[in-house]
Amino acid sequence: MARKSNAETAANPGRLKQIALTYKMTRKADPKVGLIVAGVGIVTFGVFLAIGFLIGHPVYLGILGFLVAFLAMAIVFGRRAERAAFGQMEGQPGAAAAVLDNVGRGWTTTPAVAMNRNQDIVHRAVGKAGVVLIAEGNPNRVKTLLAAEKKKLARIMPDVPVHDFIVGTGEGEVPLKKVRTTLLKLPRVLAGNQITDVNDKLRAMGDLMSNMPIPKGPVPGRGMRGQRPR
Repeated sequence: MARKSNAETAANPGRLKQIALTYKMTRKADPKVGLIVAGVGIVTFGVFLAIGFLIGHPVYLGILGFLVAFLAMAIVFGRRAERAAFGQMEGQPGAAAAVLDNVGRGWTTTPAVAMNRNQDIVHRAVGKAGVVLIAEGNPNRVKTLLAAEKKKLARIMPDVPVHDFIVGTGEGEVPLKKVRTTLLKLPRVLAGNQITDVNDKLRAMGDLMSNMPIPKGPVPGRGMRGQRPR
């Protein structure tokens, strides 16, 4: 019991520090977050306390109001912090990968499976919906990367559904803050063993590509012209 108590005591300062850092980050993008959260708490507590006086149970309703007010403050703060975080990540290369890391259980994500020199990127997620390709960057350029990845996947797993979308704010694009919900809304068509097979094939494909010999020198093959077999 002593070890558990010590662990909880050590964890609390870390949580408080994390909350403080989150608040500072949120306040930079949303200067009124403190006033809004405090206002929600005060109004909620005041309403419950007033009802308590009206029905003759101010202590009971006061305690209940305090708990509900704390919950309401946490919800409001969480939503505004999430909105601020997405606002800061919007438009930055690799932002979608950060969102995919928190998509939830049942999904295997691989960032940057394809990329070009303009920092257009394609990420991949595998789950019960099949394979999902998430692209970020210039819509015209990134379509070429998506087409190449879809062609590659069709060769090794033609029966697995492949979905794709581009992260952005333009027409037909998915906003960064809706990436997670978009993935979770896709129809579930694969069983657990099928997901494992898909991941194994993709892992094997990655290993083959990483182990492929790469010619050395500026122009491969040019140094071989003067050599004869011994």
